[in-house]
Amino acid sequence: MASLLYQQIAQQLAEDIHKGFYQPGERVPSVRKLSTQKGVSHATVLQAYATLEDQGLIRARPQSGYYVHRTPALTAPTPSISRAEPPYAVTRSGIISQILSQARRSGVMPLGAAVPSSEFLPLRALHQQMSKVTRFHAQRAFSYTFSPGYEPLRRQVAIRMRDAGAVVDPKEIVITNGCVEALQLCLRTVTSPGDLIATESPSYYGLLQLCELLGLRVIEIPTDPETGLSLEALQGAADQWPIKALVVTSRAGNPMGATMSEPRQRKLVGMMAQRGIQIIEDDIYGELMFDHGRSKALKAFDCSDTVLYCSSFSKTISPGVRTGWVIAGKHQDAIEKLQTFTTLSACSVSQMAVAAYLENGGYDRHLRYIRHEYRKNLSHFQLAVQQHFPEGTQITRPRGGFILWLSLPGAIDTQLMFNRALERGISIAPGVVFSNTDQFNHCLRLNCGIPWDRNAERAIVTLGLLATQQLEEQLRGGAMGAEAVA
Repeated sequence: MASLLYQQIAQQLAEDIHKGFYQPGERVPSVRKLSTQKGVSHATVLQAYATLEDQGLIRARPQSGYYVHRTPALTAPTPSISRAEPPYAVTRSGIISQILSQARRSGVMPLGAAVPSSEFLPLRALHQQMSKVTRFHAQRAFSYTFSPGYEPLRRQVAIRMRDAGAVVDPKEIVITNGCVEALQLCLRTVTSPGDLIATESPSYYGLLQLCELLGLRVIEIPTDPETGLSLEALQGAADQWPIKALVVTSRAGNPMGATMSEPRQRKLVGMMAQRGIQIIEDDIYGELMFDHGRSKALKAFDCSDTVLYCSSFSKTISPGVRTGWVIAGKHQDAIEKLQTFTTLSACSVSQMAVAAYLENGGYDRHLRYIRHEYRKNLSHFQLAVQQHFPEGTQITRPRGGFILWLSLPGAIDTQLMFNRALERGISIAPGVVFSNTDQFNHCLRLNCGIPWDRNAERAIVTLGLLATQQLEEQLRGGAMGAEAVA
């Protein structure tokens, strides 16, 4: 009986570890606590823990307890590198808008839009700073703040840029209405309608919408989900086509989460500088790299004023404050002029509140917390997808951020899956919105910036069932077609 009990206890705890309830380095329940919970002797629990030690799942620390030694293996393969495509005029804006509008319905599990849950945002601290700003500095807060923006905020951003490896003066920074305005200002400054830009494949759908709005043609460059943009493919495209600018994310890219190594970053900046092609860097997930301090932005390697750097606090502080920035180098005057005659600058209240929050010193502590939470969440989602999705599903391994890219087997149509999931109160981002081609119609992006709980787990189980149903429908359809031919 005792042997059966210890085996049951060991099996249950092993399952909890495999499901991600206990992360690497985390302590499992003490012998005393678990013996009380299970109503068994200390010896039975010790025997169970010895079994888990033999399996390599936990390890004892003298006078401390037992800790998780390793997590269950994520055995699902990563997606393949995307294929090269010729230049095109963007035509997907209508589909993108339609899908996004449907996914914004209330009461829907938000696994589609890459928006962090309010539980991971410093809303109380931000509210306190906004209250102080509007109470004690009302005249300034409710007045215009013209381009290039609120000077104390630009000082704080310059400090933040040191972590990205870039030393810039506050005078070189222009505050924007989020990262999208920063990208738009850069594109409008360095390109004209009809010009050709290069970008990753798959690409951020907001960029595709911007390109259609600005009348730009796009060439998608094959991108590896781990190492990022293919420099070889980019070089070949640049030799063949008159590329005016490259829009790229080198750290925790969207949607695949790829991160370029430092040597490849250096090579990319040098390659574009040699050809006179401007780089527009979207580094919106840069501060969410899990190994903080071990990666740099492309701007850190820019010695020839080639990189226009864009980012925002939308993924770390709040998407609603609409506070981003651009470092445009020789194009700064043009950027400021363009912003002055369009939006003037970002909201004064938001700029002052964010500056006050950054000055307060709690931001770095907040970043450490959400990096830890997002890393855990990604692990939970990855393991759940591996368990509940059809065999052959491919899963990315991001080194930062909170989004996951899946490549599903067979000819699964994730746009159809999107519609069926929405009927069940779940939104996803189907692959069709991340490219003007059809090569990602079997892919989807998941937002893992929400707490991992029973609702999130049920949503993944449901999505896995929907994917499996599509595969079964294809098999039945194929069998019926074969019978008809026979």
